[in-house]
Amino acid sequence: MARHQSGNQPDRVRRSRAAPEEETGPIQRVPERSGPGAAHTGPRHDGHAHGTGDAGGHAHAHAHGPATPAPPRVRSLLTALLVPFALAAIVGMVLLYPFGDELPGDEALTGTPVNADVVAVAESSCTPQGDVDVDTGGGEPTGQGCVAVDIELTEGPAAGSTITKTEPVGPGRPRFAPGDAIVLEYHGAAPEQAGSYQVVDFQRGTPLLVLAGAFALAVLLLGRWQGARALLGLGLSFVVIALFILPAILAGQDPVLVGIVGAGVIMFLTLYLSHGLSARTSVAVLGTLVSLTLIGVISAVFSELNHLTGLDEPTSTLIGTLGGGIDARGLLLAGIVIGALGVLDDVTVTQSSAVWELRHANPALSWRQLYAAGLRIGRDHVAASVNTLVMAYAGAALPVLLYSAISGVGMGSILGSQDIAQEIVRTLAGSIGIVAAVPVTTALAALIVTAAPAGTGTDTHSHEARA
Repeated sequence: MARHQSGNQPDRVRRSRAAPEEETGPIQRVPERSGPGAAHTGPRHDGHAHGTGDAGGHAHAHAHGPATPAPPRVRSLLTALLVPFALAAIVGMVLLYPFGDELPGDEALTGTPVNADVVAVAESSCTPQGDVDVDTGGGEPTGQGCVAVDIELTEGPAAGSTITKTEPVGPGRPRFAPGDAIVLEYHGAAPEQAGSYQVVDFQRGTPLLVLAGAFALAVLLLGRWQGARALLGLGLSFVVIALFILPAILAGQDPVLVGIVGAGVIMFLTLYLSHGLSARTSVAVLGTLVSLTLIGVISAVFSELNHLTGLDEPTSTLIGTLGGGIDARGLLLAGIVIGALGVLDDVTVTQSSAVWELRHANPALSWRQLYAAGLRIGRDHVAASVNTLVMAYAGAALPVLLYSAISGVGMGSILGSQDIAQEIVRTLAGSIGIVAAVPVTTALAALIVTAAPAGTGTDTHSHEARA
């Protein structure tokens, strides 16, 4: 009986060691073994993986803590690729900024904004005092459908005084109530007369600040320090738009160049602030650069082929107010590039991080295996991101779509109209860039992460100690 048991045990051990590895996609799980050569491969809550080899050696791998710097060869390659783009963005920003130039548009302003509060609202005749209401026949008298709004000025040359404005009511007109905070436009030399003011809008500062505070709080609660860095990057993005992009375009610079340079500066600031200076972030920056270039080229080509002028109603109003000096088509292309940047950042960062995690989970994966696995991860992300971009543009163009739907013309004419066609080009060009970002970023990440020996650099570290 003893010889029978002794003879069967080696067979069981041999069969256990010869069992094929269980494959789970690109990551292979090593089967557990029992006996003196056992290795613990199950998950651990402390982030460690321990194994004791047959020869008594001890292997100890870490997958936690701050990422170690990438190997010198990887750092040199990424620096050589990214530094020229960063320098080009900085130089372009300096060359395009309107130093000392007076921005146009001050002479086109129709008045000075003045804050005020609504004190009382009452029904009133639409006919000014001293005029006669004449019924032209077939319609309602012109003396109906208006309200008298008593307004207390809270700032300006006549702050503290009260004026009365007659405002029409009806569909598409604002409704006023006592206590409303509104904005008047002052123009004239008599600050205490109602005729010197025009009601233009409501004050929305406080509700918007509350909403912004809730957004910031949500980001900080979930993201903590990384969320704080992301908010800082968002703030700097607004600074670049307000202090560089807008003044440069108003000064007459090429909107396409300004948009590309501004998008580049925003990209470097937001990505490195939010995700840190690392190899995986640099790969995401490279992928974003390539995709933005593709979006710009596609937009320019198909804007030309479709004879898009960029002269929608807001742009026409702007150019009319400024008296010209702005390239409408260039403004359209700049808007496409800047609008696609946010979604591209999300896609490229996700793809780069996915490849790094796959490499950490199985350092034996080759470049082709990493690329194939990362591409599978990216397909679902692309579907969601493209839908997000399409719905965002469709929502922004909803009034135009509604107007076109009741215009009584065919669908082909609606889709070929200037306002709709430019939204189609904007949406499809951005979507093509998002789709291209997945294979481009995945390929770059796989190349960079496999450029270093397994287990060194690239955001993970490991060591072995022999007993």
